[in-house]
Amino acid sequence: MNTSKKSTGYLLSRFIPYFKKYKLILVLDLFCAMLTTVCDIVLPLIVRFLTELGMNDIHALTARTILSVGILYITLRIIDVIANYFMQNTGHVMGARIETDMRRDLFSHLQELSYSYYSNTKVGQLMTRITSDLFDITEFAHHCPEEFFIAGIKIAVSFAILCATDVWLTLIIFAIIPVMIFCSTRFNRRMRRAFKRSRNQLGEINASVEDSLLGVRVVKSFANEDIEREKFEHGNEEFLDTKKETYRYMAGFGSTTRFFDGLMYIVVVVAGSFFMMNGRITPPDFMAYLLYVSTLLTSIRRIVEFTEQFQRGITGIERFVEVLDEPVEIKDIPGATDLASISGDIVFDNVSFHYGDSSENVLTGINLHIKKGENVALVGPSGAGKTTLCNLIPRFYDVTDGTIFVDGTDIRSVTTKSLRSQIGIVQQDVYLFSGTVYDNIEYGLPGASREEIERAARLAGAHEFISQLPDGYNTFVGERGVKLSGGQKQRISIARVFLKNPPVLILDEATSALDNESEHIVQQSLSELAKGRTTLTIAHRLTTIKNASKILVLTEDGIAEQGSHDELMKKQGLYHSLYSMYDV
Repeated sequence: MNTSKKSTGYLLSRFIPYFKKYKLILVLDLFCAMLTTVCDIVLPLIVRFLTELGMNDIHALTARTILSVGILYITLRIIDVIANYFMQNTGHVMGARIETDMRRDLFSHLQELSYSYYSNTKVGQLMTRITSDLFDITEFAHHCPEEFFIAGIKIAVSFAILCATDVWLTLIIFAIIPVMIFCSTRFNRRMRRAFKRSRNQLGEINASVEDSLLGVRVVKSFANEDIEREKFEHGNEEFLDTKKETYRYMAGFGSTTRFFDGLMYIVVVVAGSFFMMNGRITPPDFMAYLLYVSTLLTSIRRIVEFTEQFQRGITGIERFVEVLDEPVEIKDIPGATDLASISGDIVFDNVSFHYGDSSENVLTGINLHIKKGENVALVGPSGAGKTTLCNLIPRFYDVTDGTIFVDGTDIRSVTTKSLRSQIGIVQQDVYLFSGTVYDNIEYGLPGASREEIERAARLAGAHEFISQLPDGYNTFVGERGVKLSGGQKQRISIARVFLKNPPVLILDEATSALDNESEHIVQQSLSELAKGRTTLTIAHRLTTIKNASKILVLTEDGIAEQGSHDELMKKQGLYHSLYSMYDV
């Protein structure tokens, strides 16, 4: 994953387009933000007006004048309340919608990433990026434009009015601001780095918890609960250390800004008092000046306080962009066409393959022709590339060299969706989604009828045991199918493929993890499933593939032997040795 640091400007440029759908809401939000500044700007003017009027001519300060000013301010405050309600309600909803859009884009991109990405990335880290990393986006999306807009208005107006009152005093105050910004920025950068480390460590905790809880049966079988507690405690303590570091920088940042905040106040009081003593400004002007300085410093303080939230949001955006910038390795070429219904004729033409992070080939110069309806078995030592060869057909990985043809068509010239829709895969490690038995079978053909699903279950030899479950097809299988036996899960996965009804079938050691009785039942289901389909079987127990029309013996050097079971046994070669080893 690309984790190189990206500039704040770049991250904002990636984030700002998400406002496009909500630009009207954003404009109204900023307009309301402007209205909320009116009271803060007008109040010092009202105070100066009444003070000056009272000092010059106390009789001019009538009840009517005071009440008129009071009514004016109350009216402005009512407008302020209405505008603030819109900001707090609709503005926050806008932020939540942007967060939702970003999460949708992130999840969609994750669906497109290849096997190799997930081989190198922890799911717990991805869960953190798609959930908690984006939680701060709601506040960031709402408050970021709003806070800077309000602060901009208040600082600009305050600066203009302060300059109109006394330019030199104003310049003294604003001369301090760059120093404050310089000192704050140093802490600011460290805060961002600390926030990112904190998020990374949270992802590690999530990954550790997920790993431990999904493997809880292994943990308990080895009585290793204490080891898991120690592993978690180690990660938890590291997370605490990153939080301590974050809070240390936050404290330094806040303390620095508070110091300069107090410094500017005392400069105004001392310098302003000297100016008033020398007659440069009047007492009413000085009072109004203090109020505007208060408004100015409040605006600066809000920006400073928002900085923490800003850095949290930027960190979330940065981690969002890191995933979104991951290249989609397996993608349709421009002009890719949908693969029409195929018969299942597959050709490997001088195919070689190596994984992206390695220069050593897993497969080299594979030439292979699998005819329509042929049942081909792949055998050989572990690591010879049997599963890799099968994974190249549905383009889970792309070949490094050579070409794979299906019915004479280069698989890279067709859409991956249309290609994969015509290939069924039954794996050793069955994955059932949290839901009902019905849901898991229907996954093979979304929208299938009840009759179609039950027919697929019967063909897979699963209908009988499903009917005996507490709620039949509506029985919840638990997370990863934990409530079912290995054989039951495998038969449901076979029913899923029966429902899909693909012309090409890949069986990846589908019975190797089962007991003898379950294997026998599942093997019958697989034999039924393979009828009339082009089938590739990765075999663990060689006795199960005796009837294959062709057996390929794959080694690190390529296809060492091929032929029927009887032909290979007569050769007395590698297959004979392997079969003799497993024929027990």
